[in-house]
Amino acid sequence: MSQPRRTSFSVAHGKRTSGASELPLAMLQSISLGAESEEWINAWSQVNARELIDSRIVDIDAETSVEDACDLLLSEDIPCLAVKSLPGNSSDSPYIGLFDFSDVNAFLTLAATRHTISPEELRASPRVDQIVSAARAGRVPVHLVSNLSEKNFLETLPYEAALLSLLSVFSRGTHRVLIRAPAPSEAHIGIVSDRRLLSWFSDFAQRTPSFQNYLSNSLYMLHLPSLHMYVSVVAATASDQVLDAMRLMSEQGVSSVAVVDEELGTLLSAVSVTDIGKIVVPSQSNQILSTPLHQFISQIKAPDGSTDGVDKYPVYVVFPNSTLSHTIQKLLATNSHRLFVTDDSSISSSPTISGAGGLCGIVSIVDILSLFARVANIPDVDPTQRMRHRRASSSSSHSSRSSHTSRSNSRTSIRRLSASPRIVAIDNPRASPMIIPVSSGGSDNPRNSVSSLDAFQWSELVSRKD
Repeated sequence: MSQPRRTSFSVAHGKRTSGASELPLAMLQSISLGAESEEWINAWSQVNARELIDSRIVDIDAETSVEDACDLLLSEDIPCLAVKSLPGNSSDSPYIGLFDFSDVNAFLTLAATRHTISPEELRASPRVDQIVSAARAGRVPVHLVSNLSEKNFLETLPYEAALLSLLSVFSRGTHRVLIRAPAPSEAHIGIVSDRRLLSWFSDFAQRTPSFQNYLSNSLYMLHLPSLHMYVSVVAATASDQVLDAMRLMSEQGVSSVAVVDEELGTLLSAVSVTDIGKIVVPSQSNQILSTPLHQFISQIKAPDGSTDGVDKYPVYVVFPNSTLSHTIQKLLATNSHRLFVTDDSSISSSPTISGAGGLCGIVSIVDILSLFARVANIPDVDPTQRMRHRRASSSSSHSSRSSHTSRSNSRTSIRRLSASPRIVAIDNPRASPMIIPVSSGGSDNPRNSVSSLDAFQWSELVSRKD
């Protein structure tokens, strides 16, 4: 399997570029604001964060297996679980972290690419080393995998916190905040998501004409950071495999990747960590990891239109001249965290794959909330800070891994997966694993899924000498 492509596109030319740098924060907003912005800020400061709670807290014991945590995520149909603190934890918080589909994706990617990790890298990465040790023992507790993606930080706010406090947290890349109960209780009363805050701003615009007028500006005029060539768009091609997309999301610290036409570079669709969680995890075979993305896209899209006969795609695309208001409505209507920006309004009529023009950027909920944070004069707003940290960490990991593989021999190393399909690392130690189906004989077992430690035997993911 070929390595996934890290593709970025220039806004000016719509072509692929090989590098990315950061846009200076001073350039992020060129629209001048008048006295009306003070009225907005005053209104925002009067709203309590707890009024925006949109999800209950479902918690889980820290020693619960990753398998059971995945099952609970799916059965409860919730975006994340709160992982309880370990016994003896000195922290005042009852939770040590969160667990969501980004962490599921990072865990499965680690499992499927275990053969690329050197002993030196394991020693340098205590978290990965602990996970591997637990896997060899036959059971990985969820507390080891909580925020493995480095996208799922535990953030809390007090009961009295205002909306501006939410805006400050979300504008730096966090996606969820737990709201504490009134003191002296150490309990929490619910979760507020960045999407819920964006929805609140949309409602605010409906009753505030001056703010609605501000939202009528185009994305291009607002100079959102990801609309520029300084920020890369993470993309895979339609012929790449599911595992390629999973690896890209894990390594690049993003929740979705664009899927583009290999020859034209046009946007076809997208794959997200939620798709991985809801389709890959319940799969009865890890052969799904080798599925080409153009086929996987069809599985993602299958439920849409199946009940009302309506083709709901394309849903991922906006244009540089799209208004901020339209973009917000599309993010909310499609339940997306980010939309891809293209420089061509021509859309394919294919019911299976929705083509669009040249991919030139992205716009995310974090981008928009960071824009509002600057309107509110919130200091030190940097929506790219955590992403840069994740990518720097990933680059360091890859450097170590590349150094190790250059010294490796070319013997084939087999990782057995009990009686389920097995992953075989082909002669090139840097290549992705091939997925080879093996008769399982236990497909009727409801626990026999990719996430199951009965079928996906992590304890067998150990190098075997020839």
